[in-house]
Amino acid sequence: MKPILTTADDGTQYRDLNGNGVLDPFEDPRLTPEQRTADLVGRLSLEEKVGLMFHPVIHAGPDGTLAETVVGGRPKTSDTVSGRLITHYNVHTLGGPRLGARWMNALQSLAERTPHGIPVTVSTDPRHAFVENSEVSFKASGFSQWPEPLGFAAIDDVDLVRRFAEIARQEYRAVGIRSALHPQIDLTTEPRWGRQVQCFGQDAGRASEYVRAYLEGFQVAPQLGPDSVSCITKHFPGAGPQLDGEDAHFPYGREQVYPGEMFEYHLEPFRAAIEAGTAGMMPYYAMPQGLVRNGEPIEEVGFGYNKQILTGLLRGELGYDGAIVSDWKLVMDRDMDGRVFPARAWGAEHLSARERVVKVLDAGVDQFGGEDFTDLLLTMVRDGEVTEARLDVSVSRLLLVKFRLGLFDDPFVDEDAAEELVGCSEFAAEGFRAQARSFTVLKVERDDEDVPALPIRSGQRLYVEGVDHTVAARYGTLVEHPEDADLAVIRVKAPFEARDDIPMERKFHQGSLEFPPGLRYRLRRIADRVPVVLDVELERPAVLTPLVDLATVLVGSFGGGDEAFFAALTGEVHADATLPMEIPRSMAAVRASRSDVPSDTVDPVFPVRSGVRRQVPTA
Repeated sequence: MKPILTTADDGTQYRDLNGNGVLDPFEDPRLTPEQRTADLVGRLSLEEKVGLMFHPVIHAGPDGTLAETVVGGRPKTSDTVSGRLITHYNVHTLGGPRLGARWMNALQSLAERTPHGIPVTVSTDPRHAFVENSEVSFKASGFSQWPEPLGFAAIDDVDLVRRFAEIARQEYRAVGIRSALHPQIDLTTEPRWGRQVQCFGQDAGRASEYVRAYLEGFQVAPQLGPDSVSCITKHFPGAGPQLDGEDAHFPYGREQVYPGEMFEYHLEPFRAAIEAGTAGMMPYYAMPQGLVRNGEPIEEVGFGYNKQILTGLLRGELGYDGAIVSDWKLVMDRDMDGRVFPARAWGAEHLSARERVVKVLDAGVDQFGGEDFTDLLLTMVRDGEVTEARLDVSVSRLLLVKFRLGLFDDPFVDEDAAEELVGCSEFAAEGFRAQARSFTVLKVERDDEDVPALPIRSGQRLYVEGVDHTVAARYGTLVEHPEDADLAVIRVKAPFEARDDIPMERKFHQGSLEFPPGLRYRLRRIADRVPVVLDVELERPAVLTPLVDLATVLVGSFGGGDEAFFAALTGEVHADATLPMEIPRSMAAVRASRSDVPSDTVDPVFPVRSGVRRQVPTA
């Protein structure tokens, strides 16, 4: 789909977005993004400015159409775009590449009919890996599939991170997604924290290198352009050191602690992101406990509410001048299936909605993530509680990104090109190879003749669990009972405590890292009958102590499909990863460790950078 262009008297072609038949400065492609932004801000109504301040969730409708029915309490698309004049959206449900592109064009066509035709910026959480949790990431569907970011840290190849980002950018760009709600560069120093698989590990130096490469691949250069996807880096100033590892999405996880006084260490990757030109920054929900910087106690309030952190540290000390987008739903509670998901207003629970809005804006936030309370903000401006001049500061930052991305000149995409490019064979093959490389072999036994158990041979009788039988059957004959097999190949997930009191809680894997006794006993019985190749999907560093002795081959994984798993086991792809974090010996060791300090558990079963696969020859 192509934009409709008008030709000015001097021959300049432009989009007449306000329909006045005149080439206004904000429509002039020859001017700088800064000049166009300054012109447009002065033309906007208060309603348009308020619309720019919000970034709610949106879903695609059926067959690439707009969602024009109210689902789950979310309004119709036309109500938000044409009615509330909102121009930033976080897309959840999205069809395949062709339907995604079709929906995007329909959305941009609707936006084109608003007073100044401000194009929509569509963002997404990660869509190229394996975790399916609508609050944090989506399993790859149509897009090429890669390891989770923790898997890239296991491979430890900066060039591969850059290449992934280049491919992901092209695929996002093809369907019209122009904003990535990533990278997530929190340091994984608290073993129990449930969001670390989307991070780059615990090493601040390496995470800084990865984020530079990631931003180079997505944004193309420090200055955004029409080929870029803008990145909102998160979660400033580092979300890893959660008290007891509990996540700040929930009231019991609101505290962030620094018993090792390592706050500055957790800042390092964010310094790198700022130097690399990240277009956006997202603070976390958590509230710091007992934090003192430069002799000044930091207010114990969520980072999205914290002026000392956002205005003082991020903007003042670190010199960041881009947009700050709050994490989702800081202000308003959300009703879900008859239950309440409380606003993440930690330390500000006692404030009214109006008082929360004032405090968030005073802290330095430019846009309310996951919210759409335009009527309230309009009323507050008209009542003098928030000034229009304050909105202008944020609106300018947000519009500048749109202009730099070229959205005002052409926000549309090509359906045919999207279908051809997204998930193409070349990209899929590169993602598959990266998956296989990311498997981390922690133990390989040798037989009486000193022959290692890897690579596994084809044609064996296999007993499998947690593995697709169709895939496994390509590598051997499947049997129903362990005692009939030559080898058992088993994949299990890291343990967690099942919770379902607060909406969305069941999707976050938190709590103890110990495997339940029933699983340990059953795996031991299998190992008594047949050699076991055991893979543990390490979205968190599980306590592997009771599994080490029973496994003939022990593997840790960070996002890899069954085909990639067998490619690594058989040596089709050389798996060269090592652990990006340590594996603790016990929960007692975890509880005794300091949440902000890397590699801090006593006598780990596997220290950071453990891995024996480099010593195993390929087939």
